[in-house]
Amino acid sequence: MSARPASGHGPGAVAARLTGLAATAERPLSAALTEVVLDGGRVVVVKHDDAPGAARAEAAGLRWLAATGTVRVPAVHGREGGWLVIDRVPTGPASADAAARFGRDLAALHATGAPAFGAPPPGGLEDAYIGRAPMRNVPGDDWPSWYAAHRVLPYLRRAVDDGTVRPAEAAVVERVCARLPELAGPAEPPARLHGDLWNGNVLWGADGHVRLIDPAAHGGHRETDLAMLDLFGCPCLERILDGYQRAAPLADGWRDRVALHQLFPLLVHAVLFGRGYAERALASARAVLAR
Repeated sequence: MSARPASGHGPGAVAARLTGLAATAERPLSAALTEVVLDGGRVVVVKHDDAPGAARAEAAGLRWLAATGTVRVPAVHGREGGWLVIDRVPTGPASADAAARFGRDLAALHATGAPAFGAPPPGGLEDAYIGRAPMRNVPGDDWPSWYAAHRVLPYLRRAVDDGTVRPAEAAVVERVCARLPELAGPAEPPARLHGDLWNGNVLWGADGHVRLIDPAAHGGHRETDLAMLDLFGCPCLERILDGYQRAAPLADGWRDRVALHQLFPLLVHAVLFGRGYAERALASARAVLAR
């Protein structure tokens, strides 16, 4: 990592303004991420996103999760326009003990609740994001109807409009939505969700604790976070689930509902990345109906 002066509008300058410490070095991690070393040795990550409100939504989500004292997230140093400065997380290997602890912490997070399904974090936005896709946080009291209206059908319609899902294929997803009241399992109160809990947003810290990044935080069904962990594979997943179940047992039949909860992120991925994910979403919808 090479030292260089920070420009007035660059990552180093933003980090200095938001932390009150001089930036001594910068290292680009991607087009949107820069690692910045501050005077005294602290290392932060400076993120930049031009999408309107994206940095505000992420900062609000991280603070909403941190306020519970349950799961660990990087400290937020501040936000300035499309810039966000958070602590860097030194990472290490996944471990069974860390996984079990994370499962317990995730259960505790969910139990802190939310005002409604779809409720955004305090200071967050109704028009937020999941990854690079728009995500509307519209509060509702009934999970099946809310999930259909605000988490499944908007992405299905966009996928059809984009030609990623054929109109005739959309009917299988629409049938799932129509049957959601009978498919959803026992009613549960709104949980406080990370909201985009795929493996890439789970960092195994060098200190033996998991930290979560890049939330799309909102009030939702707790099984959705767990289904996202399963979607693309997560190290020590069974240990995470065991820790979760010991702290807050899931309702009977939850494994049969994993495909139902994965329908939302798969359709988001279909919108963002194309036909391969559309086929996976359609296969999930068929599996749900075949139960």
